[in-house]
Amino acid sequence: MAEHEAIKLFESLRVRVVWDDVQEKYFFSIVDVVAVLTDQATARSASTYWAVLKKRLSTEGANEMLTNCKQLKLTATDGKQRLTDVADTEQLMRIIQSIPSKKAEPFKQWLAQVGAERIRQMQDPERSIEQMVRDYRRLGYSENWINQRIKTIEIRKGLTDEWKRSGIEHESEYARLTDLMSKIWSGMTTREYKEHKGLTDQNLRDNMTNMELLLNALAEQTATDLSKERNPEGLLEAAHVAKDGAEVARNAREDIEQRLGHSVISDKKAIDYITPDDELPFKK
Repeated sequence: MAEHEAIKLFESLRVRVVWDDVQEKYFFSIVDVVAVLTDQATARSASTYWAVLKKRLSTEGANEMLTNCKQLKLTATDGKQRLTDVADTEQLMRIIQSIPSKKAEPFKQWLAQVGAERIRQMQDPERSIEQMVRDYRRLGYSENWINQRIKTIEIRKGLTDEWKRSGIEHESEYARLTDLMSKIWSGMTTREYKEHKGLTDQNLRDNMTNMELLLNALAEQTATDLSKERNPEGLLEAAHVAKDGAEVARNAREDIEQRLGHSVISDKKAIDYITPDDELPFKK
């Protein structure tokens, strides 16, 4: 399942959501919704409220679909990924009905707006990019980093389109090619790179520095251009092209490191270097 976590705001309050590309639906963090509707001051108190409510619903014979909500790993305020109860829109509407709150009706309207906005984004990809920029800003990333990150997404899409044209079909093959390129230009596979930064399930690219993003993009853009020239067929030929593209970035990295006198592969993750929220120039 391809999932994409984001932050949505309801009256300036954060609600973590995940878009599932396969099911084409949103899943919402239940504790975040509970906190919004009940004015719970902390995540712990919201979690306690939800635990009690879930037990009551189960005792009252509520639909099993409602009380046995699925769990996804979502990013907590400390940057760590934790399993969190989530609900789709239908489940969430039923949960809201069980919570006495003056915010219930406005929140239902907000849910409808979120769904409508997603439909517009699917029809107009530019809206999706604009939403992504807003999400990164809320998380505290710099404007320069955001611009580079958006560009790297475009470059990555160009490379995967080339791999698809070469006959690459399975996710495992995409992962093998990605690992090959990462190992060559950075010296680490994707998994090793994440371990180097102390990451678990977080997105590696969202935790790269500007320099790391640039070098990774150089590898992928070079591989894309080489693929268009050579027209590889199948995994083996695509791998040779990927290798050549990654070597260009590796050579650039080694040259930069020689001139700087230190490695440009950072062990820092985003939470270590992004601007604190209250220091952002665009925050009021």
